[in-house]
Amino acid sequence: MSSQNAAIIVAFFCGAVALFVLGLILQRVRYSRKHRESRMSEERYLQALEGSTDGLWDWDLTSDSVRYSDGFMKTLGVSSQEFPGDMASLRSRLHPEDTDAMRSAIENHLKDHTPFFIECRLLTKSGTYLWFLTRGQAVWDAAGKAVRMSGWIQNITERKKAELNLQAALSEIKQLTNKLEAERAYLQDEIKSAYNHEHIIGQSDQINYVFYKIDQIAASDTTVLVLGETGTGKELVARAIHNLSLRKDRALVKINCAALPPTLIESELFGHEKGAFTGAHQRQLGRFEIADGATLFLDEIGELPLELQPKLLRVLQDGEFERLGSSRTIKVDVRVIAATNRHMEEEVRRGRFREDLWYRLNIFPITVPPLRDRKEDISLLVDAFVNKISKRLGKSIESIPANVMELLQNYHWPGNIRELENVLERAVINSSGPKLHLVDELKNPRKDSTRANHSLADVERDYIVRVLEQTHWKVSGKNSAAEILGLDRSTLRARMRKLRITTP
Repeated sequence: MSSQNAAIIVAFFCGAVALFVLGLILQRVRYSRKHRESRMSEERYLQALEGSTDGLWDWDLTSDSVRYSDGFMKTLGVSSQEFPGDMASLRSRLHPEDTDAMRSAIENHLKDHTPFFIECRLLTKSGTYLWFLTRGQAVWDAAGKAVRMSGWIQNITERKKAELNLQAALSEIKQLTNKLEAERAYLQDEIKSAYNHEHIIGQSDQINYVFYKIDQIAASDTTVLVLGETGTGKELVARAIHNLSLRKDRALVKINCAALPPTLIESELFGHEKGAFTGAHQRQLGRFEIADGATLFLDEIGELPLELQPKLLRVLQDGEFERLGSSRTIKVDVRVIAATNRHMEEEVRRGRFREDLWYRLNIFPITVPPLRDRKEDISLLVDAFVNKISKRLGKSIESIPANVMELLQNYHWPGNIRELENVLERAVINSSGPKLHLVDELKNPRKDSTRANHSLADVERDYIVRVLEQTHWKVSGKNSAAEILGLDRSTLRARMRKLRITTP
């Protein structure tokens, strides 16, 4: 090899070494620059983390260490010594109701990369909870493993209080809306119902005394007990009391305790929550809630099951009750008017009615006289009924023969005004001319069957049996006992069970 070639090889080798050394130097410089920039970036991030007033956090998942900004710890009222830099410190201050939500949000973010965004409550040093909104984002390494999470946290307590107040107001509005809707639905049902007549008709001393008692008690909120045989107009007395009271601008809410099965009466009176029993698909307000601020008419109170009587006594005394399926106590302001055709002292004596409830109801009793004790009112009632029925049926009855009126006035009327109206309606239907033609054969019972020692229940039982025999024991439908007695089919069957009347 010539000396010239050797010199070229040496020169090439030295140049390669020089280039390699230069490359190492440049690489070192670039690394130092990137390291310095990274350090400066981290320092700037840490400075922002330390000085931020919004509240920042940085969680190193590999070491489970967390850095919180001074603003966040200041909001909680704690120092760095009182709030160690780990996730356990944050979890310990979470409201118990928010723990699961926080854990699920973190797990879902790390697993599915879904946005980490949650509202939660944290305990401050003073012992109160503040609402916070926090967002975060994880950082994953090349292997897809989360190594870090960072985010911000903001105090939203005032906004949350406003939201909760709004929700409470909306909930109250919803409750009031439900109550008004229930009352509206009840009023619609009431409008569909037909009443005997709009006013109590009569001028006898007996009915004038009832008027006096109504005027005497109407303006107060005292509980009233209306007594009298079936068909005497006890509901009309209750309506008259309500219409003269300070509660007259609200509806008179009513419930017939004999018309419903015992299993449904409690729900109808006090309401129920969704799922309280089989078939309770939604919450229902009871009559006491619907009648809040108004008057509740409890018809046939003597039929109220014994097991419900303590609950009624409580609401009468304290104005409090709970819906079925709920432990929340509801307070109402309801004026109660009850009615019964039973001999309540006898019911108390036999243990079928609570004595304390009886005393609570019997504060101001009003007894409605039977029609046979106010015969001078019969002609007035006949004229009113015939006029109303004729207009409804499109007929014109101009006169009532004297013998028909005499027969009507001398009849015993065990069904009272309700029976009178039914007799007159059949008469109007069967009258083809201007004169009233009576089709019922009105015969008074034999004297030996009306002994003074017969109880009210015995009289009622005998009358129902006679009507059933007259209709060949046809309970419902056209020309049935229920139609003659002016009762709903379910009410008549309930009375038959109560009076132990069985079909032969």
